[in-house]
Amino acid sequence: MCILIQNGTLICPEGPVQADLRVENGKIAQIGPNLPADHCQVIDANGKLVFPGFIDTHTHFEMNKGTIRETADNWESGTRAALAGGTTCVLDFAEPVRGASLQSALEEWHARAEGHASCHYGFHMTIKDWDSRIIAELPEMTAQGVTSYKVYLAYANIRVPDGVAYEAIKAVAREGGVVGCHCENGDLIDAAIAELKAAGKLTPASHPLSHTAVMEAEAVDRWLALAEQAGVPVNVVHLSTQRGLEAARRARARGQKVYLESCPQYFTLTEDRYNLPGFEGAKYVCAPPLRPQSDVDALWEALEKGEIDTIGTDHCSFNFHPTKELGKEDFSAIPGGIPGTEHRPALMYTYGVKTGRLTPHQLMLALAEHPAKLFGMFPQKGALQVGSDADIVIFDPDYTWRIDAATQYQRVDYTPYQDMEMAGRADTVLLDGTVAVRDGRVVQENLGQYVHRGPSQFWR
Repeated sequence: MCILIQNGTLICPEGPVQADLRVENGKIAQIGPNLPADHCQVIDANGKLVFPGFIDTHTHFEMNKGTIRETADNWESGTRAALAGGTTCVLDFAEPVRGASLQSALEEWHARAEGHASCHYGFHMTIKDWDSRIIAELPEMTAQGVTSYKVYLAYANIRVPDGVAYEAIKAVAREGGVVGCHCENGDLIDAAIAELKAAGKLTPASHPLSHTAVMEAEAVDRWLALAEQAGVPVNVVHLSTQRGLEAARRARARGQKVYLESCPQYFTLTEDRYNLPGFEGAKYVCAPPLRPQSDVDALWEALEKGEIDTIGTDHCSFNFHPTKELGKEDFSAIPGGIPGTEHRPALMYTYGVKTGRLTPHQLMLALAEHPAKLFGMFPQKGALQVGSDADIVIFDPDYTWRIDAATQYQRVDYTPYQDMEMAGRADTVLLDGTVAVRDGRVVQENLGQYVHRGPSQFWR
């Protein structure tokens, strides 16, 4: 199938270009002015922005599978929602159980995703155990296209000691990969939760008090000290505070290569949501939590300056009824996580580009090119250039609409962005050259394929 996209503004690696784009056999075959239609299906993109397919660097589909705390979105619903919003590839977290092999987790995640995904997908691998058996598996993961990993400095059941984190950084670097870290001080979180509960402070309003900016900044600083000692670039996931940002700035000033991910919730929502009447604040419980407006402003400034590299979602969609209500008598029992993979591009366009904070090219870098480079997919993904995969988003900057849980593709029973007015949407989405979204609606499902990733391509 040949498709010709005419009259659009292409957001290319070098910047915006007024040109046509021809797709053939799932690839971008030609870019240039006034390309002949020949026998192609023609899509008129007049007045629209044409982006490479967006990449969500951080999702959790079918998390806690088979338990009362299972997420609402599985691979079918989650990837369909992502695609509807313009995301053509997600990177989910394969999580081995304690004592199990990395291979067992990879096989399990493949089984969950294969044949059910409506956008492309890859897997980060979570490291919980560290011994000769796990170390020996790293080359096997590389051979199967897994080149990124995650460690936690919080949560007793999954966090690792500093020495393990340090060894993992070095070992993954030998494979050409990168390690990301959930940066919060787990001991301080546990202590704060105990203090708040002892004081009878059990509502969602206590959640941000148990995950303070100090706890994030200390962990970011420690994580980057480990990386400095190892002499290796690392990633910080879901950065949420100015203090954490300042720790990263200090590391960069020392000459370190540090990559930062943040999420739409930290640019569009504030911690006052935890004080909503009744139990409504539970809808916004995630870790790190929402922050004060001063942190929101600091993150926007950093994104404008190019200091934040990628925008993922940390999509973790627990239903409000009954799952989040498990913590109705104890805020620390509220399952942490919020949905967002469907709405990320529109949110960042509306609050970033439409307000003049970002250019379309800056948005493309954060949502497409930088994720593709950091996670070993560029230029097959993340770029509008000849030879790249034809994962393409035709974005209508003039379409206005409101986010509504009743009409979203996400299977979860609420959205933290309820009734927010959006200025722009993904109008048409191509996946490997096939129109999978038309007029904002998914028209082709289950076309997603596993992305075999290579080494990280560091650019700083």
